[in-house]
Amino acid sequence: MKASRLLILAAAAVLVTGAPALAFHDGGVAACNGCHTMHNSSNGVAMNFNAAGTGPGTAVGTGFPYLLLYGNKSDVCLRCHGTPGRGYAVWSADPAAPTAAYANRGGGDFVFLQEDNINDGRGGATAPILGHAAGHSVISGIKNTNADPVLTTSPGGTYAAANLGCTSCHDPHGTSSYRLLYQDGQRAGTAVFTSTIVADGIALSASGTGETTTNHNAYHSGYSAWCGTCHGNFHQRSSNLIHPSGEPLGDDIATIYTMYNGTTDCIANPPAGGLPCGSGVAATAYLPQVPFEDPATAVGSTAGPTGTSRVACMSCHRSHATSAPNAGRWDFNILGMATDGVISGSYRIPNPYDGGQRSLCNKCHSKDEFDHPEDFTPVP
Repeated sequence: MKASRLLILAAAAVLVTGAPALAFHDGGVAACNGCHTMHNSSNGVAMNFNAAGTGPGTAVGTGFPYLLLYGNKSDVCLRCHGTPGRGYAVWSADPAAPTAAYANRGGGDFVFLQEDNINDGRGGATAPILGHAAGHSVISGIKNTNADPVLTTSPGGTYAAANLGCTSCHDPHGTSSYRLLYQDGQRAGTAVFTSTIVADGIALSASGTGETTTNHNAYHSGYSAWCGTCHGNFHQRSSNLIHPSGEPLGDDIATIYTMYNGTTDCIANPPAGGLPCGSGVAATAYLPQVPFEDPATAVGSTAGPTGTSRVACMSCHRSHATSAPNAGRWDFNILGMATDGVISGSYRIPNPYDGGQRSLCNKCHSKDEFDHPEDFTPVP
């Protein structure tokens, strides 16, 4: 029993201290008893915790599914990753005032699932959009979040919302892939992944306010095909009429991206000599709010794309959640970024340009070159 007590104490220590992810997972399989309990008891006391992590959740001799310490796979993850300040945290305490480093980095922040309204578009005051539409609605007893009541399967696919959790995308038992994401050929329930993501990530504990132009995730390859495992009908190869993903930008779009430096700059520097609007230059064109996929990019790169760089799902979406519908990196339903968060009262997504900025779709499509600056008066 002495050895047994030591193992139990070790498991408790991991849960209480919330050791940094790499220390616990060690780049792969973690200590088994950090997540599982074989017999669910020690000295006649149930070992596994309730949803709040404060006491026994089942009777002695019974256990949660898969011998987990908690009744839900995501809750096992969120006991360490769902508390601000702990290693690789993904969930702030308050959706109205999230931790900036969580909300403004690659994956975004799951806390927006707890918002009561993220609709800043038409009817936002009278027709609120609830937080379940903010991104991937992971099911958690700790956070009191449920399956998406509207999208019961993955948009563009058939993955059941009732099964969605952290382990739908991340392999808790270890993989050499970026952020422990599943690799080509691995299965998560009914989903069989068809790609491996290759990327370099910023050091999350030192990311400050999130990604910047000189400190950002570097997406190399694999994203669109990987997301297509569950959202396949949204992808170019589905034969549907949809936005390209996983496809080269081409020279024209790459040039637009490079020269575009915001609505005001675009209007002040209209198209000339066959070139698009703007005064941007290739060496400093990178915008972390609108990333692209390229094997040559690095976490400190400031250069814009080339014609062979690719648009991918993460160019417009974050993988966890945002304060815009559909996990948008910006709100696709509003005219100008100055209006973000005004009607809904939700977190205002930072604007990389000035108060007259239109949608960041223009970083690649530049449709505001002949507009008038007075049309975009910033909202107080």
